[in-house]
Amino acid sequence: MKREIIALLAAGTFLMSACKEKAAETKTKNEVCISDSLTRLIRIDTVKTANIKDELSLSGEVSFDDNKVVKVFPFASGQVLEVKVSLGDHVSRGQTLAVIRSADVAGTYTDLSATQSDLSIARRQLEQAQYLYKSGISSERDYTEAKENYNKALSANRKIREQIAINGRGSTGANGMYVIKAPEGGFIVEKNISAGSFIRQDNGASLFTISDMKDVWVWANVFESDISKVKQGYTAKVTTLAYPGKVFEGRVDEVSSVLDPDNKVMKVKIVLPNPGMQLKPEMFTNVLVTNNEPSSSVAVPSDAVIFDSSKNYVIVYKDRCHLQIREVNVIKSVENVSYIGSGLKPGELVISKNQLLLYNALSE
Repeated sequence: MKREIIALLAAGTFLMSACKEKAAETKTKNEVCISDSLTRLIRIDTVKTANIKDELSLSGEVSFDDNKVVKVFPFASGQVLEVKVSLGDHVSRGQTLAVIRSADVAGTYTDLSATQSDLSIARRQLEQAQYLYKSGISSERDYTEAKENYNKALSANRKIREQIAINGRGSTGANGMYVIKAPEGGFIVEKNISAGSFIRQDNGASLFTISDMKDVWVWANVFESDISKVKQGYTAKVTTLAYPGKVFEGRVDEVSSVLDPDNKVMKVKIVLPNPGMQLKPEMFTNVLVTNNEPSSSVAVPSDAVIFDSSKNYVIVYKDRCHLQIREVNVIKSVENVSYIGSGLKPGELVISKNQLLLYNALSE
């Protein structure tokens, strides 16, 4: 009996000691208050429910906008004597791009000279027939025939002149020289001729391609496992090695329906503005595609999350002297937003700036 009394007294003494320690610990935490000076250094955010965003990192390449280009095709076959521009040059409307010596052009001017002679003869014959018809010397049939001959000669001459005029705003000469001029202003993004080369009239390739480069395309590669994560209309952020820290924002405009047979990737087209003409064709890019998933979750600013000992914590704010460290389960973090699986409820307040000061004080 005596031993039992001693044991009970010892247990009571232990429990009283533990309660005193716990009370002391609670008192210490309650004494951590936010001062007036510290209030100006912190930021308090409200826990909200938001749609979960997802990000997909892709590689891509800059290309010019095919809908805003002018392609210059050869008007006649011949030998290229001189090329006045290089790839990437900016040209103005009407600027000379190349000079070609063409037998076809020389032949066309020969035909023009012949039709002009025929037209002069037909005009004189018509004037004579008209005079004789009005004088009653010739019949109306002769006058009508002379008029038809004149119209035929006029049509033949007009046809040759139109052939000379249809040259992409270039100019031709009777000596067989053909000058190719820029139909519109912009940048030379494709160049398929060089001095000394020969071109054929039936050549299907353009000699030059001119683009204003105000808008560009980025063709990005999507692996088969990520196809479901990219859809038309998703926002995209493009970065390049040439401009570190510079972010170009665009959107997914087109998603290919087939995979590339060589590397098994799907191509997506991203359209974005090109201020200052900084993005150049064939420039390598990194693309970050962001989309909203249909599911939602509790969300807080990523700055509010504290990572310590392989766990994530936040400082829950109730009032200036009532702060709480709470462990949270972070699903993912996208664009400075952390989506929380458990540990917080919508409407609660968390500290998202300089919260480490309070975390250290509360952890002591």
